[in-house]
Amino acid sequence: MTLRFDIADQPPPGLHGPPRSLRIFSAAAIALILASVLTTSPEPGLTGKGLDVSLSVVAFVAGLALCARRRELAPGDRLLGLALLGAASSVLTWVQPDSAGYAGVYVVVVIAGMRVAALPALVVAGGTVAAQLTIIATGADHPGMSAAGLLFSVVPWFMITRLIRQLADRTNRAETLVEELRESREANARAAALNERGRVARELHDVLAHSLSALALQLEGTRLLARSHGADAEVVAGLERAHKLAAGGLAEARQAIAALRGEALPGPERLQDLADAFAEQSPASCELRVLGAPRQLSSEASLALYRTAQEALTNIRRHSAATHVDITLAYDRAGTTLTVADHGPGAPVAAAFGGVAGSGGGYGLTGMRERAELVGGRLCAEPTADGFVVRLWLPAEPQAQPAPSEQGAPA
Repeated sequence: MTLRFDIADQPPPGLHGPPRSLRIFSAAAIALILASVLTTSPEPGLTGKGLDVSLSVVAFVAGLALCARRRELAPGDRLLGLALLGAASSVLTWVQPDSAGYAGVYVVVVIAGMRVAALPALVVAGGTVAAQLTIIATGADHPGMSAAGLLFSVVPWFMITRLIRQLADRTNRAETLVEELRESREANARAAALNERGRVARELHDVLAHSLSALALQLEGTRLLARSHGADAEVVAGLERAHKLAAGGLAEARQAIAALRGEALPGPERLQDLADAFAEQSPASCELRVLGAPRQLSSEASLALYRTAQEALTNIRRHSAATHVDITLAYDRAGTTLTVADHGPGAPVAAAFGGVAGSGGGYGLTGMRERAELVGGRLCAEPTADGFVVRLWLPAEPQAQPAPSEQGAPA
């Protein structure tokens, strides 16, 4: 196995560093070490051994401030702090043999084992221990026992911290792999969804769009033929309306295909187009009003508003004898409300939704309610005194920002 002297700073174990209880214990232990140094003879001073103690305390605190930081440091900064801490601890052991200054070696060993790569950790921890052993050999009453005690208490700490470091690295790598696997699965799911949407888009293009295109051409040819043969004007007008409906259906099919392929989706900005098209294809008038300050909506919410208005107008055109239709789009702080109400004589348009308002019988109403629920909204459809009303409410989105109105000022 090849060892590299990599001085790059290592992240702390786990995602949040050491437990709080361990950090409190470490702070208390360091405070006791410094208290012992400051109260043991010779005490810090400006001359003689007192000066040595003062300089050692300064180096101890400076080294601790460098190497004990939880955030990652520049390469070599933590090693420099550990070297200062080890040197200060060794000097205190020599100058103050009765203080707890020697305990700095444990701080060096633990931090080096936790936060430094293997080879530099061995160098800085081994150097500090070697300096302590040298001082013990020259000054202790029983150097052999003291040296053995230091080795048997320090070496296990280093081995344990390296083991904790390895276990933390493996845990972090496992969590990274799990996150990558989750992202890979989500990417595969998105790819599968895009493939399915592409397949549906191709089917719509090859079947529905082609059929509607052929129908529109056939209706246009029939209309021209009827006119050339002097057919009744109502027949010609009916064929013309049928041709416009087929052409409109073809345009909607193409828009649906574009939406499936990820292109721009229709939204509130196209409600005026729906109102104009309804007025052209129906004897009833249609008016759009926008109340409040328009806001940017999500693509799903925008599409829900457009499709609900489109379905409601389609059912009014097919099943109602309305003379006037009101479309109201209201923005307020709580959400966005779309109201489509028809007014006029004749059977209410409720028949288009299964006969009874709120029964959920028709596919049109069911589809609109499902769209509303998917974006957290509500749909209400019920008869009124002179017609029928469809009301869609969508909650306000926290990220929505006011946008310039594309539909004109509120009426």
